[in-house]
Amino acid sequence: MASSMIRSSLKSINEFIPKALSLRSRHLCAVANATEQIELEDATFSLFLDNEGKDVSKEKSKSDNIFIKGPKSTSASSSVSMPTSSMTGSIVGKRFYKQVTTRETDDGNGWSVMLDYRTLKTPSKRPLKCPTLALAKAIAAEWEYQEDGIKPFTMPFMKLACTALERVPLTRPKIIENLMKKFHQDLVFCRAPRDALTLDLHDRQAERIDPLLKWVESEFGFKPVVYSSFYGGKQEVGFSKAIEELLKKTDDCELAAIDAIAASAQSLIISIGIFCGRLQIEDAIELIRLEEDMQVKGWGLVEGGHDIDIADLRVQISSATVFLGLSRT
Repeated sequence: MASSMIRSSLKSINEFIPKALSLRSRHLCAVANATEQIELEDATFSLFLDNEGKDVSKEKSKSDNIFIKGPKSTSASSSVSMPTSSMTGSIVGKRFYKQVTTRETDDGNGWSVMLDYRTLKTPSKRPLKCPTLALAKAIAAEWEYQEDGIKPFTMPFMKLACTALERVPLTRPKIIENLMKKFHQDLVFCRAPRDALTLDLHDRQAERIDPLLKWVESEFGFKPVVYSSFYGGKQEVGFSKAIEELLKKTDDCELAAIDAIAASAQSLIISIGIFCGRLQIEDAIELIRLEEDMQVKGWGLVEGGHDIDIADLRVQISSATVFLGLSRT
């Protein structure tokens, strides 16, 4: 059941990755002279390769680390730091492993991913410990998918897992603080004016968003304030505190997923709707794109613009939602 869900989820997400990412910039920032270190921001992973990208780990390394060190050189090496957003379409190294497997951790409190005999590790070189077997298998499937080279932009589960393991425990209060800073300007609280120019949009927002706001009222006991002002509005203090308390009760994987969805959706409420099971992926995407889809319907779709934005949004929302489900299985 879990394996079937993982295969289906990965297939769904990977349908949109090439279209969303392949048309964006495809360049690396620098090339090392002898030893090339590639580190990805937002907690993905690092590889050490020789200047030809060859796997030299079998010569001297006895570590179970996934970090593969190349030969020493008198030339100074360069460190290339690249966020995932700037790596679209890039291959950062050759596949250096033959088999990907999963196994229970030594302490019995999680699951590890194995690349041959090496335990997959986070950027800080800690073993990647997944809370469920389903999530471990999904990450293993991402690594198995790397046939022509290591492509980080095709590994959203790996990125989210490392974020949950490393970033969230250290910066949990800051993550929650940043989410709450944007709460009052949430997308679902903003309503188009009911005038001649935006009447259709106003009515469409009322039709599609009001049911979500009614659920929020019943769930948290406060009626959200809807506003049309460019400067936003202000929700009740009790409402804000109720949302903040919910965030504080989440585990690290849940908070990582909520943060990722909220960043893509520009809406913490939509993210919480997914977290609580009130919204499905397609429901969320419809609400996020409500205004833009009406513009596309009236004025037409811009190829290479709107279509890429839609595909990219599907990747971000789908991967974080599936990650959330797999971490709970």
